[in-house]
Amino acid sequence: ALLWKSKSTFTSFDVFFLQMGWGDLGVFGEPSKETPNLDQMASEGMLFLDFYTANPLCSPSRAALLTGRLPVRNGFYTTNAHARNAYTPQEIVGGIPDSELLLPELLKKAGYINKIIGKWHLGHRPQFHPLKHGFDEWFGSPNCHFGPFDNRALPNIPLYRDWEMIGRYYEDFKIDLKTGEANLTQIYLQEALDFISKQQASQQPFFLYWAIDATHAPVYASKQFLGTSQRGLYGDAVREIDDSIGKILKHLQKLGISENTFVFFTSDNGAALISAPKQGGSNGRFLCGKQTTFEGGMREPAIAWWPGHIPAGGVSHQLGNVMDLFTTSLSLAGLQPPSDRQIDGIDLLPAILQGKLIDRPIFYYRGNEMMAVRVGLYKAHYWTWSNSWEEYSKGIDFCPGQNVSGVTTHTQEEHTTLPLLFHLGRDPGEKYPLSFASNEYQRAMEQISVIVQQHKVTMVPGEPQLNVCDKAVMNWSPPGCEKLGKCLKPPKSDPKKCFWPH
Repeated sequence: ALLWKSKSTFTSFDVFFLQMGWGDLGVFGEPSKETPNLDQMASEGMLFLDFYTANPLCSPSRAALLTGRLPVRNGFYTTNAHARNAYTPQEIVGGIPDSELLLPELLKKAGYINKIIGKWHLGHRPQFHPLKHGFDEWFGSPNCHFGPFDNRALPNIPLYRDWEMIGRYYEDFKIDLKTGEANLTQIYLQEALDFISKQQASQQPFFLYWAIDATHAPVYASKQFLGTSQRGLYGDAVREIDDSIGKILKHLQKLGISENTFVFFTSDNGAALISAPKQGGSNGRFLCGKQTTFEGGMREPAIAWWPGHIPAGGVSHQLGNVMDLFTTSLSLAGLQPPSDRQIDGIDLLPAILQGKLIDRPIFYYRGNEMMAVRVGLYKAHYWTWSNSWEEYSKGIDFCPGQNVSGVTTHTQEEHTTLPLLFHLGRDPGEKYPLSFASNEYQRAMEQISVIVQQHKVTMVPGEPQLNVCDKAVMNWSPPGCEKLGKCLKPPKSDPKKCFWPH
């Protein structure tokens, strides 16, 4: 994101928000070392080793980033079944509520121009459009690039420029599922470069949210990157993203605004191991992946870059969360977070600029349930669940090759009386629970229990947005479809409870 405080001084904030695992970057130990630009970004900025998303799935984590609030507060969860992950597929009725204040809405007060490039994923119906929630420009899609669909039972997903669709995936924006070829990342890159140039030329403060989805299955990459990675198609996509981020950073330097630009790179959830190895990434030593509240599902790669402000080569053990980008961005813009609601994100600037460590817990939610909490180096699991035996028997495995007896459970196991406790410094892979009888367990749980009790007392859940599905609300006739001759007839409305197997 790019932030600019005055007509003479930029303070830019640039967020790269992708789906990549903690172990996908060379700087985090990926052996093929195919992310030279992100590795250089880390060497010139600060690497966060203990940075988390707010949910192990895409939509809720994106809502959390833009509101600074846990998904259970901002409504991006379901109550249809206990502890189920839920997102915003085409048939979802809900989306980001008007009652939520998003980061771009607040930045407007400081004169910012705000743009989202890529996946929105906070509801596709007209009332949830990003330009109704603070963004001034949008180039991208309301949903992920699933398909192709037949436009009868399911419509193909639209892409928008601002208020109107300009085509659909697989029709006007090609993705070759056989080869993985698609030019979308290059299109998204050019959108970013053009937007930055335009705002710099007009001396206009701006926030850029670059949320591309090339590493989300079905994975894609441009022709010039296909076949170039040791890691296959997924690696090709990672290499193209790395190249694109390098070009964006060089563009900031060329325009002379890099020292006034705060850039942050992170992910919306852990690598989707269900898609591995061909279409999924790596979570390094961490347990499991996307959809789970183990470390592999929620600990993310994270890099802060701000030449002239952030000491080069910094490494931080600050416990961070994507929700902190909300509060940190407001701080950079000279704004205060809203005082009429609970904000879960903290201002990371003392950690980034002064090397301070701020004491704070990390809560791991899955749907409507707090599954775990991290305090310092200790993580307590109050519930464990990877996925059901029924799903697992169909080959759906979020923890391939990583079964840990009594930990990666296929039934929802409650541990509220005696939480499973891990020391993440000694055991980052969550393989060795501490003995319930040990003094270390007793001391740690005394501290953690107080924090959890305080959290639950103050928790006021929002109205769940991910409970109702209706095929009539799908992307049949988005705004602009008339001009393109791409309007489709929707079926009769038939709202039902959404079914969430995970």
